[in-house]
Amino acid sequence: MTRGNKAIGKAAAAAVLGALLLASTACEPSGADASGDSKTSGRPNAANSPKAAESATAKPGEVSAKPGGGPAKPAAPTAPASGVASSAAPASVAGCAVADLGFSVTSEDGKGEPVRHLLLTVTNTGKRKCGLYGYPYLKFPYARAPIAVIEDSRDAPAVLAPGEKAYAALLAHGGRMDTYDTDSLPVGLQGPGPGGTPGEPVNVTLPGQVAFDDGARVTYWLTAPGLALRFIMSS
Repeated sequence: MTRGNKAIGKAAAAAVLGALLLASTACEPSGADASGDSKTSGRPNAANSPKAAESATAKPGEVSAKPGGGPAKPAAPTAPASGVASSAAPASVAGCAVADLGFSVTSEDGKGEPVRHLLLTVTNTGKRKCGLYGYPYLKFPYARAPIAVIEDSRDAPAVLAPGEKAYAALLAHGGRMDTYDTDSLPVGLQGPGPGGTPGEPVNVTLPGQVAFDDGARVTYWLTAPGLALRFIMSS
């Protein structure tokens, strides 16, 4: 074989070998592709990892972190609404019995004026602490319903130690019909449960003859006389 033919043969063999190498390389994934496959199949990415999910959820008592980073601050406790305490007294405090209380009613009107604004006072004359639930149950004989309560005066039950007092303010009439004149007030005590039947009432002497009508209103039991009167003195 001549030198020219040998050179042509070597060149042709090199071309075939190069083509085979290119074909082999095209069948394999590139370095970047192989790296991406291993991340997807071999280990979880950052967004799906348990630690990422844990950090995205605020712990109890924390608020979400502020934009720009920084630890979450503890959430402030919610304060109970003022004036709307539960109507249930502590379970360890028994309800007051009529026999353990002293009752009195005074007029808050000026001398010579018709009696409309009254203050009912009860004193714990017993030897144990007791609780007054709800408001005085005031229902006159033959009346269709008891005197309505002023709901805005709702407060926590009055718990009285021996010698302590509680108060309820009473507006006798509001200029309506069905006037009832009387010199005594039937006062019943309510139990702890809603809708409970009041006990047998005690008749409390009023400061003279007082006219009641359908506009009469009474407050819940309160431990401050001024607070109780505030709900009726503007009427």
